[in-house]
Amino acid sequence: MNDWKIYTKGGDKGETSLLGGRRVPKHHLKIEAYGTADELNAFIGLLRDQDIAGHYREVLLEIQDRVFTAESILACDEGCKPENLPDMREDDILMLEREIDAMNESLPELTHFILPGGHPAVSYAHVCRCVCRRAERIITQLAEQDKVDQLVIQYFNRLSDYFFVLARKIGYDLGVADIEWHARSRG
Repeated sequence: MNDWKIYTKGGDKGETSLLGGRRVPKHHLKIEAYGTADELNAFIGLLRDQDIAGHYREVLLEIQDRVFTAESILACDEGCKPENLPDMREDDILMLEREIDAMNESLPELTHFILPGGHPAVSYAHVCRCVCRRAERIITQLAEQDKVDQLVIQYFNRLSDYFFVLARKIGYDLGVADIEWHARSRG
């Protein structure tokens, strides 16, 4: 029998613990940062569950691992020992850049803004992009008041670019054209 319980009742008064032990309100910016990264991770799982090429699934699984790593880094506070945590590396960013470049090679030139949609997998990739951008905004806000690993900021910036290109590439692979946005004329 499993005696481990998911509920601890420790957060019943609206607080939670950071790695390192400090109790903070559940709306603390660190919690908001790693919570939004966790939301992104859930959406990446949903995207990975779509009928997309196996290579994309493999890359997305690696990305989920890196996002979880970033979550642990963001949750680390005074008293936390970063050497006990996984780390972000420059190679993680370079991997995203290689993937972006490889996908871009076969895509038609982008001449207009595009609207999300056309296929569920394309839309999920755009949702990942949007949640990633929100996480990036929160992380950069956190960096104004607390120490944040620069590689985490760079990773989320590049990751949102990856999701944009992945959305286009999935659509291209499925024969779904980009939905171009054309501004309505004034008048």
